[in-house]
Amino acid sequence: MSTQVPALLDGLVDDAAVFPPGSATLPDALAAHRRHRAAWYADLVGPLLLPASTVAAGELTGLVDPGEGLVIGLIGDTGIARLPFALSFLAPDGVTARQVEVAVAKRGEDPLPGIAELLRLTDAMPGVEAIYAELPLTFGLMGALDALAAARADGVPIAAKFRTGGLAAELFPTPAELAAVICACRDRGLPFKLTAGLHQAIRHLDPETGFTHHGYANVLAAALAAADGERMETVAELLTVVDPRPLLERASARLDAPRPLWVGFGSCSILEPLTDLIRLGLVNGGYDA
Repeated sequence: MSTQVPALLDGLVDDAAVFPPGSATLPDALAAHRRHRAAWYADLVGPLLLPASTVAAGELTGLVDPGEGLVIGLIGDTGIARLPFALSFLAPDGVTARQVEVAVAKRGEDPLPGIAELLRLTDAMPGVEAIYAELPLTFGLMGALDALAAARADGVPIAAKFRTGGLAAELFPTPAELAAVICACRDRGLPFKLTAGLHQAIRHLDPETGFTHHGYANVLAAALAAADGERMETVAELLTVVDPRPLLERASARLDAPRPLWVGFGSCSILEPLTDLIRLGLVNGGYDA
């Protein structure tokens, strides 16, 4: 039985071990990330996500061998303007930032000024392959997506990022809202990334918080449907289902093809989504981590 990760799931899960609720220490996160990168399921795993504040504090120095080629994703918790400063700390430690992710507006704010500020800094982020502008699902969203699509058409490697959960109910978009966003990105040829709340493969109610969480298998099926040109109503319906069978039917037919639209999501655990994917039959194998 093959233990390779199918192309559809390549790089699906970024390693967010240092972020809540996992909140691993940096040394522990680095050690675990090295194990993931050496494991049979390495193709599932994206870069290690680190806050800009951690990097700018010099906390990587002494923990990384410059020859190991560590690749990270930089999360702009110190704001847009401070991104180049944090990035300047990486090269001396032999670290590469594959992607940069930063919120461009708070909920209810116009995201266009933040997008403009971020675009002005792209020349100060050499070597970064992808820039994710985190957008609130409120005021000015469609205009913001238009601005990102226009910049992308001009050759800027920028894409969208959305929050799908958090500590308050309003941070969980409804299936209709998320479907509208997915289809809007599809219509603009704009890749998107998701963060927060995607703790399990299938849509479920968290008994501790009382919040209903989106499932990443639901999102995968929804993205596939959107990429195939299906209507927003169909995409929304896939986000609501709790029976894995229709989700697996769509995914299983596309396992050997690259994943369209949806770049992936960050998880403070790599093994939890891996276990779910094995249980659902989307990944074949076992592990001894």
